[in-house]
Amino acid sequence: MERRLAAILAADVVGYSRLMGEDEVGTLTALKAHREELIGPRITARRGRIVKLIGDGILAEFPSAVEAVECAAEIQEAMAERNADLPGERQLTFRIGINLGDVVVEGDDIYGDGVNIAARLEGLAIPGGICIARNVFNQVKGKVDLEFDDLGAQQVKNIAEPVHVFQVSGLGFAAPGDTSTSPTGAVDLRDKPSIAVLPFTNMGGDPDQEYFADGITEDIITELARFQSLLVIARNSAFTYKGKAVRVQDVGRDLGVNYVVEGSIRKAGNRVRVTVQLVEAATGNHVWAERYDRDLTDIFELQDELTRTIVATLPRRLESADAERIRRKPPSNMGVYDRVLRAKLCHHRGSREDNAEGLRLLDQAIELDPEYASAYAWKACTLGQAWHRGYREQTDELWVEMWNLTRKGASLDENDLECIRILCEFGIEEGRLDEAQIYNDKALRLTPNDPRIVAQRGELLTWLGQPEDGLEWVEKAMQLDPYDADAWAHLLGRALFGARRYEEAIGAFKRVSNLQFGHRVYLAACYGQLDRSEEAESQAAHILELKPDFTAKSFAKSLFYKDQTDRDHLFEGLRKAGLPAE
Repeated sequence: MERRLAAILAADVVGYSRLMGEDEVGTLTALKAHREELIGPRITARRGRIVKLIGDGILAEFPSAVEAVECAAEIQEAMAERNADLPGERQLTFRIGINLGDVVVEGDDIYGDGVNIAARLEGLAIPGGICIARNVFNQVKGKVDLEFDDLGAQQVKNIAEPVHVFQVSGLGFAAPGDTSTSPTGAVDLRDKPSIAVLPFTNMGGDPDQEYFADGITEDIITELARFQSLLVIARNSAFTYKGKAVRVQDVGRDLGVNYVVEGSIRKAGNRVRVTVQLVEAATGNHVWAERYDRDLTDIFELQDELTRTIVATLPRRLESADAERIRRKPPSNMGVYDRVLRAKLCHHRGSREDNAEGLRLLDQAIELDPEYASAYAWKACTLGQAWHRGYREQTDELWVEMWNLTRKGASLDENDLECIRILCEFGIEEGRLDEAQIYNDKALRLTPNDPRIVAQRGELLTWLGQPEDGLEWVEKAMQLDPYDADAWAHLLGRALFGARRYEEAIGAFKRVSNLQFGHRVYLAACYGQLDRSEEAESQAAHILELKPDFTAKSFAKSLFYKDQTDRDHLFEGLRKAGLPAE
């Protein structure tokens, strides 16, 4: 195994997905021109070498840290000049990270922590800026005509020890169109107020009313998740504490949150009493508590009031702009809402019997109120559950029924989150990635803290050829839903494979609790790319046992990758694993 010390430069385009969505041909043409006319020649002139191009990213190595930093500064300054006369929506802006480290050489490629740290430094850079590791700074100080800002020690993903980071002064700016949905948003989560809403206690004494307390809790989590500046733990993780006597200090430590919401609900006839308290997790001190006695018909107004009060009471006040949530369209009567809550509980339980009962309840809800969008969305979602778990035959008719239900719900309420999320799934499954991204963008604007939407963005970016960006989003979903993180492990593995980080990808797929056929295919490709023949052959044998007519070409062709290079990459791994090519 050949090793050498190198200065590694990692760069990528800010807001690449947005730019591609607005003008795919123009963006690709401009990126190619920048690479051929500016970036490639500058790297060569500084004795560097482009190792590889990954989507919108560039990985290069230099024999000298000084030349790597000077090259990066020249690129950023030249890019600023190129962008000066262009409208904001047509400007391409790079982030650059540079590290000095020991790398593993394999053919023309390089691997190792030295490369990984460079990629993480790039993620910390502001648009148009450059971040370097301390070891690079030590080599270049006094030797380059640049000034640096000391950003201190930064903890970066998948690197055990903090990295001391310096930023080149006088470079970088807020790029046009650069928003908080940038992949680097995950880096800033620790700076946001964070909160977990524990399952509200059913105080009515009737076990059959348990669904109502759970449903109200879930709705409050959904409403709080609409605030961009608040980190909200997902329902699945919060509900692991249901029915347990817990200390808020333990919850805060386990989930990594600053605040915990606890409460109880007593439903009697047409009246409901809700008691709620906001607790500081570290100390257990009560920040705020209130009791509400209302008519059931006021439940939506009560939920809005609760979320507004919780957010306003947080010691670190959130910006008022974050409170601009899209109001839901309530049902015509509580009987409809009651049935949808019961159906959602059945969906979460997920058995064949619960699935059938959920569909029955949703049919009743639609009959009672044909204008309630959520009923159509949840029926489509429950049919999707039946499709994936084998409760119903996977027919074209069932697919069309799910599509029609989702479109109907969206036509009734264009801001119904479930409808938008499912429309994005349809776009992915049918290979219409640009359309899927439009729906995902809208879903993120409505509810930026829903792990399903966040993970969906990570999956989309992977299919679009941007796996490193996809990783950030999948990891953020895991942070939002820590107790259900393994549910996203296959998306993490797929993104890591796309990023050529095969060892990490294997670790991610091994986290999947129920290893399915497609997961084994990616595992085989990872082992194939690593030339680990014994493990590759073992996975290949499983695959051929499950599907004797399997070919690498047909499987790669069936996936949703936008670029043929990604299909070729998977095909090559499967071929190396010993699976039939055609």
